[in-house]
Amino acid sequence: MLRPYQQDAVDAGIKWIKKSIEPSLLELATGAGKSHICSALANWFYENTGKSVLCLAPSKELTEQNHEKYINTGNKASIFSAAASQKCTRYPVVFGTPVSVKNSISRFGDKFGLIVIDEAHGITPTIKFIIEKIREKNKRLRVIGMTATPFRTNDGYIYQYDMDGSFVDDAKEPYFNSLVYRIDTHELIGMGFLTPAHAEPTNDNYEAKNLKLNRHGKFDAKEVERAFEGKGRKTAGIVADVVAHAQDRRGVMLFAATVQHAQEILESLPPDNSMMIAGDVNTSGDEREQLINNFKAMKFKYIVSVGILTTGFDAPHVDLIAILRATESPGMLQQIIGRGLRLFDGKEDVLVLDYAENMERHGLVSDMFRPIIKVRGSEVEAEEIEVKCPDCEHINFFTLRPNPDNFKISDDGYFVDALGEPIETEHGFMPAHFGRRCTGQVIIKGAGIFERCNNRWTSKECPECAALNDIAARYCYSCKAEIVDPNEKLRQEFTRIKKDPYEKSTDKVLQWSATSSLSLAGNEVLRCDYRTEYRKFTVWYNPSSKARDAVNAWSSLNEAVYSGHIAPDVETFIKYLDKGKPPETITCYRKRGTSFYNVLAHNLKEDEIK
Repeated sequence: MLRPYQQDAVDAGIKWIKKSIEPSLLELATGAGKSHICSALANWFYENTGKSVLCLAPSKELTEQNHEKYINTGNKASIFSAAASQKCTRYPVVFGTPVSVKNSISRFGDKFGLIVIDEAHGITPTIKFIIEKIREKNKRLRVIGMTATPFRTNDGYIYQYDMDGSFVDDAKEPYFNSLVYRIDTHELIGMGFLTPAHAEPTNDNYEAKNLKLNRHGKFDAKEVERAFEGKGRKTAGIVADVVAHAQDRRGVMLFAATVQHAQEILESLPPDNSMMIAGDVNTSGDEREQLINNFKAMKFKYIVSVGILTTGFDAPHVDLIAILRATESPGMLQQIIGRGLRLFDGKEDVLVLDYAENMERHGLVSDMFRPIIKVRGSEVEAEEIEVKCPDCEHINFFTLRPNPDNFKISDDGYFVDALGEPIETEHGFMPAHFGRRCTGQVIIKGAGIFERCNNRWTSKECPECAALNDIAARYCYSCKAEIVDPNEKLRQEFTRIKKDPYEKSTDKVLQWSATSSLSLAGNEVLRCDYRTEYRKFTVWYNPSSKARDAVNAWSSLNEAVYSGHIAPDVETFIKYLDKGKPPETITCYRKRGTSFYNVLAHNLKEDEIK
């Protein structure tokens, strides 16, 4: 019997399947019961279409778990995974691991009509290959993904359209067309299906804030070693803090940065009550499975993990998560925290201890389950306007342009003068927003696929063939002729630099607000939300910090707002805010590998095209 929200998820997937062959996504928080939803979808699809279903999961353990949940419904299913020592396609529902399926792709033909992808945020070239090969034999193949964390490091969200049909800006080449259902952690905790979680400030941390992501979205191995290995007293002190917090806890998972680091952690844990697990490094497959089973049976209290047990691992008694490693993505951090959210008799909550500044790195200080997701180099959302497309009637949400002349805005999103006439520019009428093309999509009847609406608010005509192109296009999409005026090249390069948040930039402040907030350590800080022409972002000023950058930023802000009078604390700053004035400009850049901005100055001269 499915829970009500699980049935809602299945219904949403079925509704999409009936409408479209485009890939769709279900966002299901850790503990939502993806296995049950996967089983129900697979069972419905086979019964209603007669086509087989392939359910892919990234590991043997997840594959076996999903298979077990399916056969518990009374139906039969196959497992196709070399790691599980089974490669069978006898039954209409097959649970498999990607590499095994790819290596035997000829066995997966047109009889398959649906592919369900578990942990879909980790969609790989191997999975895409499988889909492409099966689609060659069945053009009507459906694809549904399931994940608790529908985003990827640097690439943002993995779907293009949200549940309400709105276009998702923070998505770089997403694989899934639409998110069709969402149930988040807060909802499941509120329903009583997950354990409440809370984080406590830690007294000592590893110096991990300077770790930088490489072009592959990973931390450099040498930098990780330098930050975590060989710390002697620091590691011993941190582990002692974990043990102190664990006095009344049942099960403790500690996540280490490297195998060497895990061994150092293990040396400071109670030797008769602790084990380490690190893939194939220190245990064989059978030994690892036995070790995991012993931990689940509560035969020892502490388990130190390196690189595994972050996804699809269920030990419901775990009530303390200690993170002694840096996580590259908020998704990984949430997966780690999720290991402690399962219900267990007598378990009241799960305590999260972060010793590597992950909460701050991923913008989870105020809410550990709602990270700030952005594509690397993308703009942060700014003040928006709703614009209805005259062609497809899709409601677009575009960033407003500055409007110093107080022009009115027409229903179709253009600036108009006092007489209601559109304002002319060299590229046609002037949009009241920065949107160029409608973000709506139109389904092609009978084909089950979507095409993006081609209506454009601003465009330029190709001098050779008269085709309308994007305003920034250099070559015509139709005839390939060059259409960019050479005089615009400098302007385009200037805009490119301005849109890169990692470049130092002095921009005019269009909108500004200041409120009191708390840091992860419990210190009172000033939260300032800025909007410039190029991005919207948040800066936290800490007047109690002795760090030079923090002191300079606080002084500069007060000089801009209060003409040189320096408020001693946040409370005083807020108290006299109505007597101050917003900063005219801000000079800052975004710290690489984080969502935080470093402020250098206020009220300097705004950057100009040279």
